[in-house]
Amino acid sequence: MSELSAGSARAAINEVAGEFTELSPSGSGPPGRDGPLGWPGYDAAVERARQRGGDGESVVYGHATIGGVRTVVLAFDFRYLGGSVGRRTGERIEHAFTEARAHGRPVVSMIASGGSRLQEGMLALTQLQRIAAQCLATRAAGLAHVAVLRDPTTGGVWATLGAGADVVLAESGARVGFAGRRVRPAEDADHPVFTAEGQVAAGHVDAIVHTGRLRDVLAGWLVALTGRWQGPADVPRALGATALPADGMAAVLAARSAARPRAGAYLADYFDTYELISGDRCGGVDPGTLCGFGRRAGRSIAFAAQAGTPTTPAGFRTATRLVRLADRLGIPVLTLVDTPGAANGSAAEAAGLAPAIAGLFAAMSAATVPITTLVIGEGGSGGALALAAEGRTWITPDAYFSVIAPEAAAAILGRPAADVASLANALRLRPQDLVELGVVQGIAGQGGVS
Repeated sequence: MSELSAGSARAAINEVAGEFTELSPSGSGPPGRDGPLGWPGYDAAVERARQRGGDGESVVYGHATIGGVRTVVLAFDFRYLGGSVGRRTGERIEHAFTEARAHGRPVVSMIASGGSRLQEGMLALTQLQRIAAQCLATRAAGLAHVAVLRDPTTGGVWATLGAGADVVLAESGARVGFAGRRVRPAEDADHPVFTAEGQVAAGHVDAIVHTGRLRDVLAGWLVALTGRWQGPADVPRALGATALPADGMAAVLAARSAARPRAGAYLADYFDTYELISGDRCGGVDPGTLCGFGRRAGRSIAFAAQAGTPTTPAGFRTATRLVRLADRLGIPVLTLVDTPGAANGSAAEAAGLAPAIAGLFAAMSAATVPITTLVIGEGGSGGALALAAEGRTWITPDAYFSVIAPEAAAAILGRPAADVASLANALRLRPQDLVELGVVQGIAGQGGVS
């Protein structure tokens, strides 16, 4: 087991930071005999914790450089009373976030905590309000917050400092959950959801970071999240067919071709490097919606890309999360549209399909950063339109955009299958039709793209 996993705060910081200048609060005096509650034996427990951890509290914090980015980092020491949060811990976390805002720097929280310190009672629990307020103020200041969940991350610290971060990473195998093993129901004691991997699968954590990779992964994220608005994202070049379709059905078949390049190919071609977020933070993950932040020619660009499958409520909510985060950080957005439509089964309906689509429409309309859209395949109805930027949408020659698929149009109109091709023409869904109608600004690879 590495020192990072073993709970040492300074070892955790040293593993990721090129340099580190520790800070300390000007803070309050001694808490009084056996703490604010007079808890018998609390002073002795604190002294033992100091001897194990070599510090006077469960959090170490200061200014650091990670991947060339100046940041404020704070790390928990699990050896100090299980990394629990008391009044002085809250004071340190508040000071760390205040320093970040004063210097305009992102925050990295490296968490290993059992939750609130029971020996300080409600005075400890109310520190969660203090932490939540600091996270909110830092978010409002347009500064990024990345959390790293170490082993274990439980209780209110997970529910505020961890889950409240913009990007949440987790050590492989870390125990993560609001309820610790000793207090959750016996039948759930070893449930896999209470692990880092389980939290990723449930949409609450963005990615697992394996031993030895954390410095590089954090550096990539911090570089990507600290780029500022430098104009709209460039329109990606078309990677597939260059010839325009002769008729509507030819456009539909070209977009549905298995040989057509999908979102993964476009992201790899467009970005020098990129990092993915994952999950809607509501219990869902849509692998067919790829969202994240990338670097292109020295610029940061956020992206939300449909990968050719019906988009689920989790996909729409993840895209909403991406657009709102990029807007707050001042980073332009690229969206890639490619879906036959929104998932329309009973499971999607029960999971809040319409509210999820409404949320994305709202986020796209409210964004103050420029959004650029390229339709790279199927543009199926409202599920595709929700991800399209008004007035800044382009299309590839092997794509279409339609109010509805021609087969669905035939079903609605009560027309036979033989009429599908003629309906495809009537819908005017070809790239060249869409340019003429003013729905898109141009066709990638056909000139006039800006």
